[in-house]
Amino acid sequence: MHRRDLLALAGAFVAAPALAQTALTTPAAPAAAKTVRVNVETGQGVIVIELYVDQAPITTANFLRYVDQKRYDGATFFRASRSPGPVDYGLIQGGLQGDPARVLKPIAHEPTTQTGIKHTDGVVSIARNAPGTATSDFFICVGDAPYLDADPAAPGDNAGFAAFGKVVEGMDVVHKIINLPTPGVAVNPVMKGQILEPPVPILKARRAPVAP
Repeated sequence: MHRRDLLALAGAFVAAPALAQTALTTPAAPAAAKTVRVNVETGQGVIVIELYVDQAPITTANFLRYVDQKRYDGATFFRASRSPGPVDYGLIQGGLQGDPARVLKPIAHEPTTQTGIKHTDGVVSIARNAPGTATSDFFICVGDAPYLDADPAAPGDNAGFAAFGKVVEGMDVVHKIINLPTPGVAVNPVMKGQILEPPVPILKARRAPVAP
């Protein structure tokens, strides 16, 4: 499979109207902590994500805007893309699916060549179409996925995806989700056979308390 096809498989699920009415923005960087943790409470259990605010300040600031404004409350994990076989490999994707009433403005792209955060098992990354179109949707890698990293030597769209954190607790929940049934209707044909039905609700997402 060509790199452009692999990029499409992990691409954003963003509604065109939401992109049409918003402009590229660079949110203010979060406070000077090197990492921040977020508890994502789902219908299958809690996933704890550690954000690399020092390495990916734009993308983490964007994610925290959705968390702090409670915009992920009531969102879903709607996609489970997995390879056939006995070993779990692929990704799960969640967010607001381009809901124009809830998404914020797109953000500038932070490639892995800039941040140094590679798409390894448990890494969290922001979904996109073209670079600079990412909004709310994010995905969690199950297994290493180097094809999602930026590759300046590759032809076409070689900017990869903007990884910005990693699951530090709850990978068992991620594995539960990636193995759920996916008979849902795919608006994007590339995602045929990958849409969870029913989707997994995101009950709430909150910053984890800071240890004293």
